[in-house]
Amino acid sequence: MADEGLFELDGKGLYYGFLAGAYKVIREQQYINKINVFPVPDGDTGSNMAATVRYVIDKVRPDISFKKTADSIASAALDGARGNSGIIFAQFLHGFNEKAQAEKEFAVDVKTFARLIRNAFSHAYRAVESPVEGTILTVIRAWVDYIDSIKEKIDDFLRVIPASLKVAQESLKETPQKLNVLKKYRVVDAGAQGFVFFLEGIMDNFKERNVKKILRLKSKEIETGNGNEVITPGDLTFRYCAETVLESAASAAGISPDKDAIRGKVKDLGDSLVIAGSEKKWRIHIHTDTPADFFYSLKGFGTLSFQKSDDMLKQYEIAHRRKWKIALVTDSSCDLPQDILDRYQVQVVPINLHFGLNNYLDKVTITPDQFYRMLDRSPQFPTTSQPHATAFRNLYGFLAGYYESIIAVHLSRNLSGTWQNSKKAAEQVSKETGKKISVIDSRHLSGSLGLIVYRAARSIEAGLNHEEIINSMEDWISRAAIMVSVKTLKSMVRGGRVSPMKGLLAKALNLKPVVSMDSEGKSCLYKKAFSQKGNIRKVLKVIAGKIKTRSVWKYSILHAHDETGARAYADKMTTLLGKTPDFIIDISPVVGLNAGCGALAVAIMFE
Repeated sequence: MADEGLFELDGKGLYYGFLAGAYKVIREQQYINKINVFPVPDGDTGSNMAATVRYVIDKVRPDISFKKTADSIASAALDGARGNSGIIFAQFLHGFNEKAQAEKEFAVDVKTFARLIRNAFSHAYRAVESPVEGTILTVIRAWVDYIDSIKEKIDDFLRVIPASLKVAQESLKETPQKLNVLKKYRVVDAGAQGFVFFLEGIMDNFKERNVKKILRLKSKEIETGNGNEVITPGDLTFRYCAETVLESAASAAGISPDKDAIRGKVKDLGDSLVIAGSEKKWRIHIHTDTPADFFYSLKGFGTLSFQKSDDMLKQYEIAHRRKWKIALVTDSSCDLPQDILDRYQVQVVPINLHFGLNNYLDKVTITPDQFYRMLDRSPQFPTTSQPHATAFRNLYGFLAGYYESIIAVHLSRNLSGTWQNSKKAAEQVSKETGKKISVIDSRHLSGSLGLIVYRAARSIEAGLNHEEIINSMEDWISRAAIMVSVKTLKSMVRGGRVSPMKGLLAKALNLKPVVSMDSEGKSCLYKKAFSQKGNIRKVLKVIAGKIKTRSVWKYSILHAHDETGARAYADKMTTLLGKTPDFIIDISPVVGLNAGCGALAVAIMFE
């Protein structure tokens, strides 16, 4: 401990204290995941808290002004908050900043700091629909109460922080006595543990007064409880963890998005409701079985600028029933049936779909029925955007705690920046965790990408190791193909992929193209005819020529909202190949927006 005291905390002191606390949480996130049993045993509390503070690290830079630094940290935390505990922590920082704006510009003393954290706790507590004792809120309260009780006696932060940390640590140890599920599994609350780790990091910073040294500190090994109880999926009340950022003042209907109005609209859709922020920007979290209903119910309040919906059942299975040592990841342009994705525990990162200001998650918060109905009626043609690198970083950080390595296979890099963002995130997480993460450009999409992912999943099941699968990937890619017969060029014209003049000419001639992928992963005109039936005949002829020298491993029929046409196509393929499709599936909306309603496709992989 340094000899001199610290009687005021300025902006840089606040920043570097937060930084040290944040890195402590990031280092210990896997331990926090391991003890996560409340509110649901999905094993991601550590990953969510780490993602929340990591976002702040990425966005905030040190400033001598205490007020400016507090405002920057609070704003970034709200934008980057994830999960129940992450959003509670973000709201704590929001309340801290609200009070800080009424204080001195550059520095605060212990008495002022006590007022700030008292306001912060009040905000965090009110954000939770049904506060429960024995959680992060309990530990925060104990810490705040202690500092409040000594603020008149001790004016030195270098004495206050260590003493208050001991109180928080004792409160953490008592959480199993206040919450039965913790006592049952003989663990402390995961969110509360994350907050204590954060305080420990802050104390290390004050003690060492050397941030670079703090950031080099390694995680300490902490022994977990070893109770005989087995965590079961029955502990999951709802399947999905849904979150959104709601931005707006009053809506066009004049509805002010205040917290009570939002709560009344969504509280019956699930539990674990947390509403953080203020009337300009709300961060809303809920556990629900109907995430699409949750997002839809909030539309009248303003713009949903961010959406997330995690499958907690799948997270639970990874945390407690992981089948293999290699994790497999893809994106939502990969068209595979849900039962196959579930069976092989494939993680799917949704591509973003935008109708004007309204944002959706492909295959998660918008169904094919809704999509094609909106595509037909909306005056605005939808656009897509790749998942942000942060989405991949959060996923890889979570998976790295349970798998020996990770393989990600994405749609062609020539069609989307998804591969690039995934690779960037993989490099960051691999550096942090030491886990091998390989990110593959499939040079395909939709059904052919699905077959490549399916081949990789079956190879993992068969026991092939990471390198064997990566070495086989190029061969599988070269053996896969997709041929999409477009019924109308209307969507391609609206989306700008085909000029209006060419669209009119094609319509006049009744020209129907077949679109495929070339060896570089670019879309190309493969065949064309004057009817969709003519296209299908040409595709069948091509496949008939190929099967003279090659056998088929698997194939699928895909359609853009035309199951009847798809089944007729399947009958023709069955006659040709002597076996039925492995699956018939509706094309992903992000693919269907360009293929257009009524498009039919065959995806095939040869042995």
